Amino acid sequence: MKAASIEDYRELARRRLPRFLFDYIDGGSYAEVTLRRNRADLEAIALRQRVLRNVSQVDLSARLFGQDLAMPVALAPVGLAGMNARRGEVQAARAAEAAGLPFCLSTVSACPISEVKAGTARPFWFQLYMIRDRGFMRALLDQAEAAGCSALVFTVDMPVPGARYRDYRSGLAGAPGASGALRRFAQAARRPAWAFDVGILGRPHSLGNVAPVLGRKTGLEDFFAWMGGNFDPTVTWQDLAWVRDRWKGPLILKGVLDTEDALEAERLGVDGLIVSNHGGRQLDGVRSTAAALPKIAEAVGERLTVLADGGVRSGLDVVRMLALGAKGVLLGRAWAYALAGAGQKGVAHVLALLRAEMTVAMALTGATRIADLGPENLDL
Repeated sequence: MKAASIEDYRELARRRLPRFLFDYIDGGSYAEVTLRRNRADLEAIALRQRVLRNVSQVDLSARLFGQDLAMPVALAPVGLAGMNARRGEVQAARAAEAAGLPFCLSTVSACPISEVKAGTARPFWFQLYMIRDRGFMRALLDQAEAAGCSALVFTVDMPVPGARYRDYRSGLAGAPGASGALRRFAQAARRPAWAFDVGILGRPHSLGNVAPVLGRKTGLEDFFAWMGGNFDPTVTWQDLAWVRDRWKGPLILKGVLDTEDALEAERLGVDGLIVSNHGGRQLDGVRSTAAALPKIAEAVGERLTVLADGGVRSGLDVVRMLALGAKGVLLGRAWAYALAGAGQKGVAHVLALLRAEMTVAMALTGATRIADLGPENLDL
C-alpha cells in the first residue's frame, strides 16, 4: 500500500503493529466520544474560499519560543512511541529536525533523553508529568537542561490515568503477569516484520526516562502500575509554581480546556498553553479542542503563545486550528501512525504532506502568511 495521506498511514500502522500497540495509539478513554468529537468538530469547520488574489508566494514560516520554524507545527509527545519502530523517538526527532520543526520527547518514551540528544543536532522539547517523587522530577529537569532542551511541556490533565477500554481488551492493561505477556506475545507473533525490527533489533526495551526508577521491572504491566502509582492526584497550581521556579526556559502548559485555567496559568508565568484534551484519552465527554480554542485564544492569546492539538489529520486541519486562534499546532497520532508505517521516512512524508496541504489551503483562502490566518478565513 502506498500512503498518500495520514489516514493511509493509520491503515499501515494497523497492519504492521501488534494489536496492543495499535490500540494504545489509536484509542481513547471510555466510549471514545471526545476522540471522535475532536475529528468531527474540525471536519465541520468550513474554510472560506477566496479568488483573484495574488497567492504566488505563500510563506509558512513561523517563530515559536525563540525558534524559527519552517511552519507552525511540532511533533507532540507520544508515550511508548519508540515501540512503533526501532528506536522510534530518535527516528521521529530526526525527521522533525530535517523539516525544521520541533520534536517533543515524552516522559514515558522508549528512548531516553540522552539517546535522542545523541541522535540529533538541534535542541528538542521535553514533556514532563507531575510525579509524586519530586526528586525524580528534579533529575528529569536536570537531564533536560543538560541536553539543551529548548522548551518544557508540562502536562497537567493527567493527575490520574484515564480508563482506556481498548487497552484492557488488547491485553496491554489489566492483564498482569504471564497472562498479559502471553497475549501480547501472540499478537506480536502475528506481526513478524515488527517483531524482528523492534522486538529483536530494537533492544533494549526499557522505558527510557523511567527506567532508573523501575529497575529490573521492565514489563509493560510494570510501566502501567508505575503510572497509576506515581502520577500525582494532589497536584495544584502551587506545583506549577514549583516547576516554574526550576525551569528557566520556555514553559508550556499542556492540557488546558477552560478559560479560567488559562488565566490562572498566565498569572503564574507560563510562556505558552496547549489547548488539549489529551487526544480524547482522559476525560471522555469533554468538548473538542476546536470548540475550546477560540475563547482561550481570545482570553490570553495576545500575551501567551497558544498552541493546540487534537484530531489533526491534514494540513487543512492545521489551517483551521490557526484560523481559530492557535499560533501553532501539535501532531500526535499523525506522526505515530507514520512512524509505525514507514519509520523516519514515513514521518518525513507526513510533514511534507502537511506542508503541501497547508500551502494549497492558504492559497485558496487568500492567505499568504501565517499571520494572515484568522476567523475571516473561515465560513462561520
